[in-house]
Amino acid sequence: MKGVDQLLGFLSHSWWLLFVFGGSIGGAVKAVGAANQRRAERRQERYRLKQQTKIEIARAKAQSHTDEQTQRREIAKIVDEHDQTEARWFGYEMSLVTLLDFPMMTDMREPLTVEFHKARRRADLLRPEDQESMVGNHEAQVEYRAAVHAYAIAFDVCESEAKRRRRSGFTAREQERLVRAQRLLRLAMDDAATPEERQSAYVKARADLDGLIVIPAGARAQLEHRIAGQIGA
Repeated sequence: MKGVDQLLGFLSHSWWLLFVFGGSIGGAVKAVGAANQRRAERRQERYRLKQQTKIEIARAKAQSHTDEQTQRREIAKIVDEHDQTEARWFGYEMSLVTLLDFPMMTDMREPLTVEFHKARRRADLLRPEDQESMVGNHEAQVEYRAAVHAYAIAFDVCESEAKRRRRSGFTAREQERLVRAQRLLRLAMDDAATPEERQSAYVKARADLDGLIVIPAGARAQLEHRIAGQIGA
């Protein structure tokens, strides 16, 4: 109580100091208030920026997810176009009888045929083993898409010309060989024929076609497997 009484006594005798330092005290109080206000505003700004950052991150993730889904759909479309073109080619590759109606499809003397097979090899080379591995790789997607389109176009051009020409690009003697080979191949695939007849027919057909057209590996392997299975039965 003694300290309080002393303070009160000091103030009662020194009240005039308020007029001397009152402005400074008021300014200090205002400065403290302004500083507090600025700190509050900075806290609000930091909070706003943090929230805005969260929103932008969420938006970026959503956009990225959408972009990836779009890429997956586009890649799937390219692969589907590749598969459809391959299926059309397999109609020739896996059937020698059909191929002999349109021998230009494997006649490597023809520039259109060479271009078609080059385009096919390139598309096969660029085809992804796993479609997911191509997501995010824009350059690979563009390169593969261009290769598949080139393959499909080259096939269309080659097939159209092959159907137009049929066997007309071969001499009369070569056409006779093609017709005979086609007849022999039908016999080689005839389940009603004996194994010996089928084997002999296939050997003779190969001889007729030797140096004339390229027999696709798939068709040759399939036919030889059928004949071998018949012989072993």
